[in-house]
Amino acid sequence: MISQSHFSSPLTGEARWGVEGELTKSGEGPKVRICQLRPKFQEVLNVKVAILTVSDKGARGEREDESGKFLKQAMKEEGAQIVAYEIVPDEQNLIEKKLKEFTDEKQADIVLTTGGTGFSLRDVTPEATLAAIDREAPGIAEAIRQKSLEITPNAMLSRAISGLRGRALIVNLPGSLKSVKESLEVIKPVLGHALEMIAGKEHPSGKEHHHH
Repeated sequence: MISQSHFSSPLTGEARWGVEGELTKSGEGPKVRICQLRPKFQEVLNVKVAILTVSDKGARGEREDESGKFLKQAMKEEGAQIVAYEIVPDEQNLIEKKLKEFTDEKQADIVLTTGGTGFSLRDVTPEATLAAIDREAPGIAEAIRQKSLEITPNAMLSRAISGLRGRALIVNLPGSLKSVKESLEVIKPVLGHALEMIAGKEHPSGKEHHHH
């Protein structure tokens, strides 16, 4: 059962993700539990994840795909089954085709892309993703950018998007390994809940405050 504590007072001070996947408030006095995020990703069984690295150089074998390999390992450690992992060049129709293949044929629950989200004319991952999804999930992309902005103003130059294709969640992540690691930490606490919502396992109850 997903339970979330509700605080009527505004969240003040610095908020950070706690070790248990909970939003904790640090500052004066003891840490206050703001919101429990359940279930943890590991508790959602048989999650199928696909990873798509978008890189001209990577596709030509001129650059090692550190980001894609990291995502593959990180998702395995979370208990996910990796159903696909490929590297494609920055070609919009090819990226779109792979996203559809991963979700429709490989039955991925989550598709993580890395690369192709900047301002270069070759950066077309967001356009390919928009063509593949049915509904946008802007909060995910916004949360990643917000966290990244604390580190560098260049985060506002990310055009990454997130959305749903049927029952699959597609998330554009940056290209660099450092940024991918930071981004994954931002979204990991909500992935389990996202999958339960998609599966229709929400608990309609007046006692719960989901704020959706």
